[in-house]
Amino acid sequence: MSVNILGIESSCDDTSAAVISDGCLKSNIIASQKVHEAYGGVVPELASRAHQQNIVPVVSEALRQAGIGMSDISAIAFTRGPGLLGSLLVGTSFAKGMSIGLNIPLVDVNHLHAHVLSHFVRKSPDDEVPEFPFMCLLISGGNSQIVVASSPSDMRIVGKTIDDAAGEAFDKCAKVMGLPYPGGPHIDRLASAGNPKAFRFSKPHIPELDYSFSGLKTSFLYTLRDNLKDNPSFIEDNKEDLAASLQSTIIDILLDKLSKALDRYPVEHVAIGGGVSANSGVRNAVDEFCRRKGVKAWIPERAFTTDNAAMVAAAGYFKYLDKKFCDLSLPPYSRVSM
Repeated sequence: MSVNILGIESSCDDTSAAVISDGCLKSNIIASQKVHEAYGGVVPELASRAHQQNIVPVVSEALRQAGIGMSDISAIAFTRGPGLLGSLLVGTSFAKGMSIGLNIPLVDVNHLHAHVLSHFVRKSPDDEVPEFPFMCLLISGGNSQIVVASSPSDMRIVGKTIDDAAGEAFDKCAKVMGLPYPGGPHIDRLASAGNPKAFRFSKPHIPELDYSFSGLKTSFLYTLRDNLKDNPSFIEDNKEDLAASLQSTIIDILLDKLSKALDRYPVEHVAIGGGVSANSGVRNAVDEFCRRKGVKAWIPERAFTTDNAAMVAAAGYFKYLDKKFCDLSLPPYSRVSM
C-alpha cells in the first residue's frame, strides 16, 4: 500500500497543499495572496483571513490532482512554525481537525527544515538528491543561514544573520526605489540590464560565519540621498545600475561566508534554498562558485524556492518513516532556532 503524505503550508501569505506518494510528488497547489501588494508588505490579519478562505479548495485540488481520496491519506504534514502566528493557526487547526476526522497521524514540520529538504522533492524515483552531509545556504525574506545537514533530522546552523536577512535587503531597497512589493523579483529583472560595478556599497565585517545586511541597506539609502540632492531623477536614470550593484554586493556577502563555511566544514554537496534562491544572479553565482570549489551544486526549481507544501510533504515523509508523529496538543510557534 502506498504511503501518501498530505502537506499543508500556511506560514506566511501563501496557502499551499501537496501530496507525496512513496516519496514522489503527485501535486503541489499554491494560492498566492495579492491583497498585500497595496500595503508594501504582508498584513498578518489579512493573511490569516485569506488562508481561511483558501485552505479547503487548495487541499481539495491537491487531492484531486494527485488522484487520491481522503481515505488514501497516510498522514498529514503541516508547517508548525516559524511564521506568522495567525497564518500558522489556520493550517495547524485544519491539519488537526483532518487528522482527528480521518484518524490518521499528524506530522509537524519546521518551515526552515522544509526549505533545506526541498531538494528531496522527487518527481520520479530516479531523480537525484543531495548526499548527506551537505551544506545549504538558506536565504529568504526572514532568514539568511548556513546549515550543515547531516541527515533529514540532524541540521546544524553554523552561520546566520544578526539583523536583516538577504531578502529583506532586496525588498527594503526596492521599496525606496519605488518598486512594487515584493521588490526582490523586480531587482532581479532590472539587474540583468545593469552594470554591477556602477556603485559601491558597504560590506560588513562580521566575525565567524554570521551575516549582516543592515549596513548595506544604510549604505544604499545614503547613496540615494546624496545623489537625489542634485538630481531628482537619479533613481529613474540609474535604476538598472543600482539594482545590479545591489544584487552583486549581496551575492558577494553571501558567498564570502559560504566559502569560509565550506573550508571549515568540508562537504561534497552544496545547496541553496528559500525565496532568494529564485534570484537569477544568486543561482548563477552559486553554480559558478561550486564549480570553482569542486563541489556539486544543488539549485532548486523555482517552484520549490518560495513557500510551498511540496517541501513540507517531503520533510513530513522522512518523519513519517521514522514514526515521529505530532501530539494534537502542540501549538504553532512564530519563532524558533533550528
